[in-house]
Amino acid sequence: MSNDDFQNTVWEYYSRHQRDMPWRHPDPDGAFDVYKILVSEIMLQQTQVNRVREKYTAFISKFPTITTLASAPLSDVLIAWQGLGYNRRAKYLHEAAKQLKNIRHWTIQDLIACKGVGANTAAAVLVYAYNTPRVFIETNIRTVFIYHFFKGADNVTDNDILPIIQRTLDTHSPREWYWALMDYGSYLKKAHGNAAKNSKHYKRQSNFKGSKRQLRGAVLRELTEGEQTIVQLRQTLKDDRLTEVLIALEKEGLIQTTHQTYHLSS
Repeated sequence: MSNDDFQNTVWEYYSRHQRDMPWRHPDPDGAFDVYKILVSEIMLQQTQVNRVREKYTAFISKFPTITTLASAPLSDVLIAWQGLGYNRRAKYLHEAAKQLKNIRHWTIQDLIACKGVGANTAAAVLVYAYNTPRVFIETNIRTVFIYHFFKGADNVTDNDILPIIQRTLDTHSPREWYWALMDYGSYLKKAHGNAAKNSKHYKRQSNFKGSKRQLRGAVLRELTEGEQTIVQLRQTLKDDRLTEVLIALEKEGLIQTTHQTYHLSS
């Protein structure tokens, strides 16, 4: 498939089926707030779009600017994050806000210096906020390129795909081009199966039910209602791994103990 044919295929799909996302709406002045883009990109890590769509607007209403997020107690951020899972992302986002709040125009180096923000997330933030033509990859993008350029191949690496992303990038409208790729990739997964499974980087997500992830979320959910002793937590969360999970959450800075009671970190 030629570059032109590929671009036409993606743009044609997008022209008919583009998805409406709150983070794709510019501010009244027509600009995209880089802070709001960062929030959406962190939320979208390992989380389905529909769940993020539900939480994003409420989160931005509570923390409308990077300054309000940076100055908020972590406990408030964790409460607002409830329902998205992988709660350490809330802490990383909170820490990133503190690091970035006084920087007027973010660079790739500024973003990568923040914990929880890798090279792909950093590039995506700059593309969507500033319409900068940068190359990045994530699961929907892998799906599109493996489906069209690596049919029948196994263990396709990102290094195999990245030159093609570079070659086919619409440098005049990179923001909207990546939106188109994301929407088209989502469609391909539903219509033809997840071609990204043929990527060397593909990792099947472990079952959530009965996992430590579920227990971690349950602990944090309980503590959003107020502080509790370990006895109280054991009465509600009857799981032999509770002590282990509490130690891990405290080590990560998500919870604290005061006078033998657990509470969300402030």
